[in-house]
Amino acid sequence: MALLSCEGDFIRRGYRDPALHGDSEVLNNLLITEYKYLPSSTYFKAVQDEVKPRMRQIVATWIYEVCKVERCEDEVFPLAMNYLDRFLSQVRIKKNQIQLLGTVCMFIASKLKETTPLTAENLVSYTDNSILRQELMEWEVLVLMKLKWDLWAITPCDFLEHILSRLSIEREKSDMIAKHAQKFIALCCTEFEVAMHLPSMIAAGSIGAAVNGLDGLGGIWASPNELLEQMQKITNIHMDCLRACQKQIEQLIATRLCSPISHPDDAP
Repeated sequence: MALLSCEGDFIRRGYRDPALHGDSEVLNNLLITEYKYLPSSTYFKAVQDEVKPRMRQIVATWIYEVCKVERCEDEVFPLAMNYLDRFLSQVRIKKNQIQLLGTVCMFIASKLKETTPLTAENLVSYTDNSILRQELMEWEVLVLMKLKWDLWAITPCDFLEHILSRLSIEREKSDMIAKHAQKFIALCCTEFEVAMHLPSMIAAGSIGAAVNGLDGLGGIWASPNELLEQMQKITNIHMDCLRACQKQIEQLIATRLCSPISHPDDAP
């Protein structure tokens, strides 16, 4: 289906807060709290019997496309996918309900992160009216109950500025890295195996992949290991884990960026 944006030209965005991103206590709290919001990495085997990883990938790509057309905040898509994975970790659903669930999760995430949230009517239209507004509202209550209204989940986006602000690089270069890392984070959220990593690890791996892929940035550090060592000190994640995650992200970029985008209805 064709995605049409109803947004105006002016969108309010939040400003960076250097005091917040430079606060070690804030970062430490994020690193401690992120474990609380990890979904089960085995829910396809332990909970779901109809929904498969490929279906998740298709609906995730569709959610991302809707968020992009609606010019949502970068945090909306990863947050929606966190809700979706946490719900699927608890509740068995039918395969024809996966798009409904994805729509609901996007609806809720936009309410937390957008100054003007996505409307139920617009979201229903994005599904080609395959779901009803009443279904959307009923499932919103169901998802909120299953998540116990614990919605301020930690996502990889929460770590980007914290890590970049501690790498002591120019603002212009930091912005360039962040822009590419945000895209890589979104890509990671569509791939189940990568999405199950810690948010801090995905953020660090995406930054490393962005630096490797941008001309002229690799020379900032004496070697690729130097950047990894700095991020290891910031996140307290083992070097081997950071290296493996970055490699996994780079492989995902190579194999998926040229792949055609599928629609959730294409899922078997």
